[in-house]
Amino acid sequence: MTKEITFEKALEELEKIVEQLESGDLPLEKSLELFETGVKLSRSCRERLANAERRIELLSRDGDGGLTAVEIGQDEL
Repeated sequence: MTKEITFEKALEELEKIVEQLESGDLPLEKSLELFETGVKLSRSCRERLANAERRIELLSRDGDGGLTAVEIGQDEL
């Protein structure tokens, strides 16, 4: 992937790929191509989520206005 896309667009594309692969109607070569693209999109999404978690942890403030580390799980994003 040479062009950066938003997290939301990457996730949408990944969902479409999963639907196509699950249909079982694709030739082997097309399935492999889609699988490879899906792996790249999945990695990109995971990296972006990890970066978002780090940013949230760094930017969270406590009641006194000071910075405090707050653990944010993937299911909370």
